[in-house]
Amino acid sequence: MKKKLYIIFFSVLFSFNFNFTSSNEIDIYKKIDLFSEVLDKINKEYVEDVNQSDVMDAAINGVLQSLDPYSSYMSPEMLKEMQTETKGEFGGLGIEVGMEAGVVKVISPIDGSPAEDVGVKAGDYIVKINGIQVQGKTLSEAVDLMRGPVGSKIEITVRRIGIRKAITFEIIRDIIEIKSVKSKVLGDNIGYVRLTSFNDNSSNQFKDIIKNFKKNKDINKYILDLRNNPGGLLNQAIKITDFFLDNGEIVSTKSKKKSDNRKWFAKKGDIIDGDILLVLINYGSASASEIVAGALKDHKRAIIVGESSYGKGSVQSIIPLKNDGAIRLTVSKYYLPSGDSISEVGVDPDIVVAESSEEFRIDTDTDNQLQFAVKLLNG
Repeated sequence: MKKKLYIIFFSVLFSFNFNFTSSNEIDIYKKIDLFSEVLDKINKEYVEDVNQSDVMDAAINGVLQSLDPYSSYMSPEMLKEMQTETKGEFGGLGIEVGMEAGVVKVISPIDGSPAEDVGVKAGDYIVKINGIQVQGKTLSEAVDLMRGPVGSKIEITVRRIGIRKAITFEIIRDIIEIKSVKSKVLGDNIGYVRLTSFNDNSSNQFKDIIKNFKKNKDINKYILDLRNNPGGLLNQAIKITDFFLDNGEIVSTKSKKKSDNRKWFAKKGDIIDGDILLVLINYGSASASEIVAGALKDHKRAIIVGESSYGKGSVQSIIPLKNDGAIRLTVSKYYLPSGDSISEVGVDPDIVVAESSEEFRIDTDTDNQLQFAVKLLNG
């Protein structure tokens, strides 16, 4: 069984179209030989029995995660769960996570999720899950530790920048229902739309809400809240940005092959007819959120308020595999109309307003950023 696994792995390696020179071809052969030796030593010497299939999965995942924090391997089970999440309902804690320097980092808690309710914040580093050290584990392994039956308890320990002691949260796993778009009227004249993710129906829901706002003749100013929105579908971000622009570039992507490079442009028609637009962002605004905020800022179509965004300026494709799993692979980087990339940099607000306290919660009495935005719009 062991030799068969080795042969399969090596044949996969050589099925790639590597552009070897004779010298690095020899080096690759040496590395493959070394890999075989390591697997053999693990099998013979490791203190416990090792599941060879799990070892190979970890090796594949290690290759992908060495490329960047966003590329990863998904087993058939993980792929099925991911597909469920994009449709709007799944079980869990309600956090989007990534890897940074080998540590699991919270990109954003989902609105109204168990994680947000107990106080988990964007930028938190998860160091323990139920007392188990997370550092050194792959992202997939950490996510597996966080999974469990709905209604069961989990304890996560985080490190937060600016706070010396670790913080431990006890969370009850629950069904996570992603309500992509929420809205209300603030005062008499401000239409407030909170966009928590970019899924299949986001742009249609968003458009319907704006149309309803337009029926109210008193509404002449708008707030688009993208805080703690970790992103989602690129096409939805483009459609929502296009609602507010009459022309010009929205976003472009650059890939390995020049023939795959793309640009998207706005079509004529501003859904709010040039009324004032303010966009709220924070460190939990990532990916598709940054496309929207960045494009509207570059076109000077909106006032951006809050804190700098996450800085995820790359596009991942889900590429199916023969085993019914898939790889999530970074295939391009996106660029704002200005030509700037937001990778590792983020979008900076026009007006910086930091969270006022540890008790801060979005769209509550503690939300000083929203309060500032309302005061700014009302002069």
